[in-house]
Amino acid sequence: MPKLAKELSALAVKNLNSPGVWFVGGVPGLALQVKNSGTRSWIYRVVIGGRRRDMGIGPYPAVGVAEARKKAIDARNLVRQGVDPIQQQQAALSALRAKSASSRTFKEVAREYIAAHEASWRNSKSNTAWTNTLATYAQPVIGDLLVTDITKAHVLEILRPIWKTTTVTALRLRGRIESVLAYSMQAGYMPEGLNPARWKGGLDQLLPKASQVSQVTHHAALPYQDGYRFLRQLATADGIGARALEFCILTGTRTSEVRGATWNEFDLEQRVWNIPASRMKGKKDHQIPLSKRALKVLKKQQALDSDYVFPGRNGQMMSDGTMRKALRSLGYADIQVHGFRSTFRDWAAETTQYPFEVAEMALAHTIGNKAEASYRRGNLLAKRFAMMEDWATYLSTEPGLATVHPISAKVKKS
Repeated sequence: MPKLAKELSALAVKNLNSPGVWFVGGVPGLALQVKNSGTRSWIYRVVIGGRRRDMGIGPYPAVGVAEARKKAIDARNLVRQGVDPIQQQQAALSALRAKSASSRTFKEVAREYIAAHEASWRNSKSNTAWTNTLATYAQPVIGDLLVTDITKAHVLEILRPIWKTTTVTALRLRGRIESVLAYSMQAGYMPEGLNPARWKGGLDQLLPKASQVSQVTHHAALPYQDGYRFLRQLATADGIGARALEFCILTGTRTSEVRGATWNEFDLEQRVWNIPASRMKGKKDHQIPLSKRALKVLKKQQALDSDYVFPGRNGQMMSDGTMRKALRSLGYADIQVHGFRSTFRDWAAETTQYPFEVAEMALAHTIGNKAEASYRRGNLLAKRFAMMEDWATYLSTEPGLATVHPISAKVKKS
């Protein structure tokens, strides 16, 4: 058994952040264990039957210094009486689990939740994101706890270390924990009531707003003034990734929409691309008018024998890194493919007089309330045909020679 260490104060214990096992004194063998993940918990190192054992006493700071010392003393007294405190602890836990046969651990419910919902997620990345974030941050603290035992203090212990440093991840993590616990209530694994991970009226009182600790990072975008030079360079590049990127820019779409595009979505006579709701981020059908230059890209692709317009290996869907690789090959390491949607939006706002709603609908952005209801009826397709043709013309015309006529501008008769 370790020698009695100098007794540390509560403040000194609070400052133990480096990974390792730190003996805090007061009771021989009592230590604070700090893991690489930053989680901290109490252990009581004791010799039982000639073997050194580590007994878990509880998470810190949920279990304070004084309480940890008391628990260690109680365990030491049991050992002196010939009782194995670890075995007794495990028996008590087993009895609790037997009483709560209808309950589950957080880890079990998380797996069940993911299995129940993964069919509704757009791709396998969602499954991976849920699994990894919960395994990395939540499960070290609450993974083996019954959902009935999880408190707001546990959720705070998970979120506080990353709330200010990786705020976006923390926000998603909080929502995922809340969803798993809500599922637990509806499945009968824990009583219905206030969710320990709820934000409004709960954690919002204990954590700062995300907007106060984190700045939104936008996708790096090419200035629209450089569009002609870039498209001219892109047109000379070979490969399916370059053609897909060109089409993506001309249509103002997301990479996932281009990668998954199949020929049955296109009406080439009407020059319209009909993307079903199942493939859209907003879960609404979306029509995209095709410019003459976009049609030229499509006609080149018709020579390929594939259901996909821009097929990947073996005729399957193109990988999500193909367009990015094409972009990097041209020397644009600081630009992101998704950023071209911002390039299009900036061009529309700063160089044309197309109404706000027309540009937003072109990007399949949600338009607020009454305005959305009004504009959705007509779909603005005719105006968007003009806009997308003007966009293609702008990208195809050397600066200083453009003759684009915005929809609200008057065109002089020759």
